[in-house]
Formats: sequence, structure tokens, C-alpha cells
Amino acid sequence: MRHLLGRVINRELGRMLKERTFFFITFLGPLFAFFIVSWIFSSGVPRDLPVAVVDLDHTSLSRKVAQMVDATSIAAVDRNFISLEEARIALKEGKADAVIYIPKDAEKDILKGQNARIALYLNNANVITGGLLNSGIRKAIATLSAGISLHSHLQSGETEKQAISNVLPIQLRSVLLFNPFTSYAYFLTILLLPVMLTVFTLFGTIYAVGTELQYGTGKDWLGAADNNIVIALTGKILPYTFFYCLVAVFMNLDFFYVLGLPLKGSMFTILISELLLILSYQSMAIVFITLTKNLRLALSLASAYTMLAITYAGFSFPFMAMPAIGWIFSRIFPIVYWIQIFVGQSVRMEPVTMGIYQMYYLWGFIILGFLFIPRLKYLLQNKKYWGKI
Repeated sequence: MRHLLGRVINRELGRMLKERTFFFITFLGPLFAFFIVSWIFSSGVPRDLPVAVVDLDHTSLSRKVAQMVDATSIAAVDRNFISLEEARIALKEGKADAVIYIPKDAEKDILKGQNARIALYLNNANVITGGLLNSGIRKAIATLSAGISLHSHLQSGETEKQAISNVLPIQLRSVLLFNPFTSYAYFLTILLLPVMLTVFTLFGTIYAVGTELQYGTGKDWLGAADNNIVIALTGKILPYTFFYCLVAVFMNLDFFYVLGLPLKGSMFTILISELLLILSYQSMAIVFITLTKNLRLALSLASAYTMLAITYAGFSFPFMAMPAIGWIFSRIFPIVYWIQIFVGQSVRMEPVTMGIYQMYYLWGFIILGFLFIPRLKYLLQNKKYWGKI
């Protein structure tokens, strides 16, 4: 059996060396994707988003408002707008993500003891960007407003303690537990990098198995394993599993040493879960090939399958807010379970038992692939299924 397995592995390594496609799918492609995603999100948080300021007051107060907003890391203020209509056009064309409108006599109203109504217009097409801008600008304006109110109370003869109590009778202390810097590296890269890994794992395995059907070489492949489909499939998939595990190691190095994600739990649990994740998607590749009997259709189905996982992974829209059918549908993607393991072990310091519980589901996908192995052998042995692109 060991001899047969070695013969199949040698055959597959020979195929990998002959075709550049295999090298790209198994190693070069994932690493290049990791580099691009890591480079895009290397700063961690978005900075210097363009904010247009329409200042019709032209006073020390209006200049202070612009300075306070510009001092935040999220905003880069442009005060060259002379009308609200001009700023609205900039917002519509994407040249500004927010507009601050300071009406005439704003400072005069404050000196009279009246409220100055400063308007904030936000482009909320990108919910995350809009939320960050809204929060940053509001905090800057609230700080300035509290300073003006505090100064007024002090001038009326109140002590500093009394003035602070009157200005801020209720103080909210926020404690950000698992992403204290509101970093995109903690958020999007935890999803995007594993998605890249699963895309190449699924596509690579489908291509490796599907080309045997496409070129009609399935009998040769089975012959190298003495017609034992389990040995044949193990020998074919094993080299890819090894390379994708290496890619997963690079992904971990990127996470913890380049992007600076914390590691508060068990690294061993994360590594085991990544092996199971790779095996899960390799098993799903067998399912897609046997169901479609067509390389091109299987790759198309795999593309939809991996992309839908991004939507249902619980990052862009939380599980608890999904309708029941959406939550149930999210369970068909192995990466959903892996993300829960990874976040639990790296960021939330969950007990290892929680990760082991999620691994049971990954084993379910692996077992599903085994159920389709007899069907795969049947396809490989019948000429009518060969040559389908």
C-alpha cells in the first residue's frame, strides 16, 4: 500500500512540475494574494478621509471647529468650499466623504447663550467609513462644545468640580475589549486571508481532479494505485494538502507578526483547525466534481460557493441579526466554523473546548467528501464523462 501511495504521489508531483498552473494555484497565487491584502490593510485603520467644510461664519469658533475635526486621525479637512451646493457636488462625485456646514452667526448665537446648529452631511454608502467619520467628527464637536460650556460655568463662579459635574452629569466609560484600536486588520483580514486560502484550495483540488476527467487520464491515475480509489485520491491530494498547509503557516506569520494580531489562546488549536479547514474544502472539491461531472461548471460553482461565504461569515452582517433562513444557510460553509475558532483563540481567549466543538462541524464536511468517492471512481472509469471542459 505504501508503494502504491508513493507511486501516485510521484505521478502527481510530475504533473505539478509540468504545468505552471499547478504551481500558481498551490503556492504563488495564495502568497501573492496575502501580500496584496496585507499591504492594503497595513495601516490598520482608515485615515485622512476627505471632509469638506463650508464656513459661512469666518470666526475663531468656526476655525476651531475645522481644526478640531482635522486633528482627528480619521478626517482631512478641506476649507476651500464657499457654498453648500459646491460641497454637495464634491460629496456626490466622491471627492468628499462628509460635509460640515457652519452657518453664519454661529459664534454670535453661542455668545448670546443660544445653540449654534452646525450640520453634518455624511456619505453613508460605505457603512463602516460613514460610521467611523460620524463617530470621529461628533466626538471632536462634542469636545469643543463641552469646553465652551465648561468655560461659561467657570466664569459664572462655579468651581472646576462643579462645572464639570454640570457640563457632564453622566459620563460613559467605554471599554473596547477585543479590537481596542478599531483596526481593519482585526476585522477584514481575518476574513479575507482565509478566504484566499480556501479559494485556492478549492480551485486547486477541483483542477487537479477535474483535469483527469477532462483529459481522460482517470484510468491511468487509478492504475497507479492498482485501481484503489482511496489510495489514488489520497496520493493525489496529499501534495496539495502539504503546500496549502505551508501557505497557512505563512498566513499565521502574516497575522501575528506583520499585522500584529494578538494570540491569546492556543496556537496548536489554530493549526489543527487550519488543517481541517483545508481538508474540508478539498472534500467539497470532490463533491462539486462528482455532482457536475464538468471541470468548468465545477469551478464556476466553487467560485459562487467561496464568494457567498464572505457574505454569510458573520462579519459584514452579524449572525444574531440574520433571519433564521440566513443563519441556517451560513452553516454550509466550512470557513464560518474556522473563523469562530480563530477569533476565539487569537482575540477572545476562549477555552480550547470551544474550538474543538467547532471542529466537529469541519469533520462533517470531510466525511461528506468521503461519501462521494465511489461516485468519483465511477466517473473516472466511464468514457462518456471524459473530455468535458
